[in-house]
Amino acid sequence: MALTHMIEASPIADRYARGWHCLGLAADYKDGKPHTVNAFGTRLVAYLGEDQQVHVLDSYCPHMGADLSRGQVRGNSVVCPFHAWSWGSDGKCNNIPYSKRIPPKARVKSWPACEQNKLLFVWNDPENNPPLPEVSIPRIDACFSDKWSDWVIEKWTINTNCRELIDNVADMAHFPVVHGAPVDYFANIFQAHKATQIMIGSGTQGNQGSLATCATYFGPAYQITEMKGEMGGFPIDSILLNCHVPIHLKSFDLRFGMIVRKMEGVSDEMSQQIVAAYIKGIQQGFYQDVAIWDNKVRIDNPLLCEGDGPIYQLREWYRQFYLDAGEVPEEALKRQVVELNAGIPAPPPPHHVFED
Repeated sequence: MALTHMIEASPIADRYARGWHCLGLAADYKDGKPHTVNAFGTRLVAYLGEDQQVHVLDSYCPHMGADLSRGQVRGNSVVCPFHAWSWGSDGKCNNIPYSKRIPPKARVKSWPACEQNKLLFVWNDPENNPPLPEVSIPRIDACFSDKWSDWVIEKWTINTNCRELIDNVADMAHFPVVHGAPVDYFANIFQAHKATQIMIGSGTQGNQGSLATCATYFGPAYQITEMKGEMGGFPIDSILLNCHVPIHLKSFDLRFGMIVRKMEGVSDEMSQQIVAAYIKGIQQGFYQDVAIWDNKVRIDNPLLCEGDGPIYQLREWYRQFYLDAGEVPEEALKRQVVELNAGIPAPPPPHHVFED
């Protein structure tokens, strides 16, 4: 009787990962209006207060259920469009125009938020604990340098569980098949809340030439990739943003962004054309992944072979964000290095954000 590997898939746990989640460009939330954010199985409202900070609250008013993101911003508060109850940045109701007394329970959840690298982040924790300093989002100096372009960010809604995206960190074998990118050297490093992928290859479709990348997840949902490539004989340094926010258990918003070092020795017009073509080629690579995710099944016990990346180690690292902080095993936080030298011997590129 022939042996058959049966696909297993447990029900998805009703829980969202603990960590910082990127909501895109901070400037997009600074127009004085409340903004709707569908995330973590609910709806949030994000708005700029008079204190020049972006605040994030639960968006459903506990009075009669109206959507605060359809209301107005006044000072550091957002005012409900239904009965004009006013909710401060701390989540407390601070005014009811037709009542002298505010009910003691008149409070909505206030979500920790921060701004870094010109991006807005919101903190999710099922235990409602504040973020620890060691998981702070690191600064990228290039984001504030006139030698680099501004962020170019695309947003897509992907109708699957976000673990499918995370699997790419360890999935070396899909790069030549899906992206037409032969891999010469591949490695993963897992340590504490960070997971890094280092890859040296021959470029992707639409991006001819050498390619070296160092991609790190800082927590469960925010990945920065440092990439050195070339196009048309021109070397190109770029930094990629790959971040996602779960809408619910089977859907997430994916934001993919890039900044590119401005080119020297060519006209501004030619530089812009080369950079635009390069960004388009990299974006097309993400479209190729989406086409796979849209048609695959969730699998908890992938049947792996020699040459596959450390999928199980990656998933064990990722699982920490779905456990209570006190239940995360120490083994999951220890440093692990897995190398897959698929082609010619090649040392990994240095792990740092490109300096000016």
